[in-house]
Amino acid sequence: MGKAFRTLIARNSEAFSFLYQETIDRLGDVAFFDPETDVPDLGCVDLLYLPGGYPEKHLEALVCNEKARVAVRDYAESDGRIVAECGGMMFLCKNIVTDGGDYPMCGVLPYTITARRADRRLSLGYRRFVLDGREYRGHEFHYTQFLGDNPPSVCQVFNAKGEPVDTPVLRYRNVLASYTHLYHIGIE
Repeated sequence: MGKAFRTLIARNSEAFSFLYQETIDRLGDVAFFDPETDVPDLGCVDLLYLPGGYPEKHLEALVCNEKARVAVRDYAESDGRIVAECGGMMFLCKNIVTDGGDYPMCGVLPYTITARRADRRLSLGYRRFVLDGREYRGHEFHYTQFLGDNPPSVCQVFNAKGEPVDTPVLRYRNVLASYTHLYHIGIE
């Protein structure tokens, strides 16, 4: 008998709160953990799903839970499958800088996210991209940005009019990450 598909989803009141019920339903056997307080057991997990939210408002709690950040990094480095959207992608980055300081995150992705007031810029709109023959659709809504230039994208992202946008889609090992909040995920 094969192993049942199991997805672990980061979820709490605000830092990782934005996900569609349809997505949860599609992913089948799911469990939840709070990256601020829990240390995830990723031993039997087939997919770690890190949805969007506002991690920049919970940085001290996320930094204090170093064991969770290390567990996520170790899972990614051992080729664990991760889908990370917006705030989840920010959590996977090297760090997040704010007007109040520099906060280490998981370090899976070698990028810095800025949430400093002077760097805030609204990114908003529907998004679509195709990767490995699968279509992904969603929307983008955030004020944070990559510090410096955007990293290179593994595919072109388009807006609702079919025009290219500069939102990068990142891939590292079995990690797929983007600022796009997905409502149609090309994974099964």
